[in-house]
Amino acid sequence: MAGTAAAGENLRIDGERLWDSLMQMAKVGPGVAGGNNRQTLTDADAEGRALFARWCEEAGCTMGVDAMGTMFATRAGEDPEALPVYVGSHLDTQPTGGKYDGVLGVLGALEVVRSLNDLGIRTKHPIVVTNWANEEGARFAPAMLASGVFAGVHSLDYAYGRRDLEGKSYGEELARIGWKGEEEVGARRMHAYYELHIEQGPILEAEGRTIGVVTHCQGLWWLEFTLTGREAHTGSTPMAMRTNAGLAMARIFEMVQEVAMAAQPGAVGGVGQVTFSPNSRNVLPGTVVFTVDIRSPDQAKLDGMRAAIESRAAAICAELGVGCAVDPVGHFDPVTFAPELVANVRAAAERLGFSHMDLISGAGHDACWAARVAPATMVMCPCVGGLSHNEAEEISPDWAAAGTDVLFHAVLETAGVVA
Repeated sequence: MAGTAAAGENLRIDGERLWDSLMQMAKVGPGVAGGNNRQTLTDADAEGRALFARWCEEAGCTMGVDAMGTMFATRAGEDPEALPVYVGSHLDTQPTGGKYDGVLGVLGALEVVRSLNDLGIRTKHPIVVTNWANEEGARFAPAMLASGVFAGVHSLDYAYGRRDLEGKSYGEELARIGWKGEEEVGARRMHAYYELHIEQGPILEAEGRTIGVVTHCQGLWWLEFTLTGREAHTGSTPMAMRTNAGLAMARIFEMVQEVAMAAQPGAVGGVGQVTFSPNSRNVLPGTVVFTVDIRSPDQAKLDGMRAAIESRAAAICAELGVGCAVDPVGHFDPVTFAPELVANVRAAAERLGFSHMDLISGAGHDACWAARVAPATMVMCPCVGGLSHNEAEEISPDWAAAGTDVLFHAVLETAGVVA
């Protein structure tokens, strides 16, 4: 580990400054219960971007923005030919999101740069602090949209055409908030990519470990179902004469649970979003739209779950006379992260004396798409009770600092310290 050893193995970031930055960003787009509602391409998102940009400028970075709205703040390296080490995550949140999901990764990366400045450490490779646009996919599906375009998974036209529930398009809203950049998406080349994140699960806390060394990421399918029945009065329509899209939905929900349980261990499935139309208490729905979310680190299980759910859903709807259409609105295959970067994270945790364990991420992250274009990996710290995508999401200052310390050392190992 010559890179970090040359700079001193007891290097630490400024934990108090990191925590203060997290709390300052949490004031932007506050939620109703202590968390955040800073959904992508909203006015709150624009305000958070402006704050982040100011902090990056104060840290001596130069800012670039691509045509998807992803922000890249570069700290120059000593070798003009060396490709940059990218470090980051996302600032956008769920509608009822927490203060740390994604944000820790962006501001932790910024803290790495700030600490390098404080310590007067120069690196061979440039370091680029990255704020990926629309990681959550809460407003514009699919998730990890901008990093997906960067990696060539989606086209720019496809991304610009994604619409929210009000019919507003990604392209229009990106221009409206003033963060549509000039850079071609995906033109940048990476030497490596690191992402710090809260676990969003209970394993680290339950095991009493401070650091998660992320070796793999689960694959995912988001299957958007549109069920078409017949609107009818709930009080005056005989039971045997109904074409009930809501009943079909309920049976599909139960079936998704059965399919996921049959694929144990190492598989999950459920539904998090449902839209009824006309959504009136005394009208049977004419249309029901919902998204099934299935995940597994095993490709065969993931594909088998999708096939079973689509086949059984079609049979359920046929029995009830309900129309059934399925649109796969989000997908990525299971990801194996770069062994050499994983080893850097593990070595950093050991060097710093933090308890650690290998993890498979249950959530999707921008690192999943970055891994298609460069060596990539992730660092995780615990979150209280494993609760995330919830305004009650919580971590401790010590966990935040420990994760960022490990990130700091791993990034230095890859970026190379210049004596």
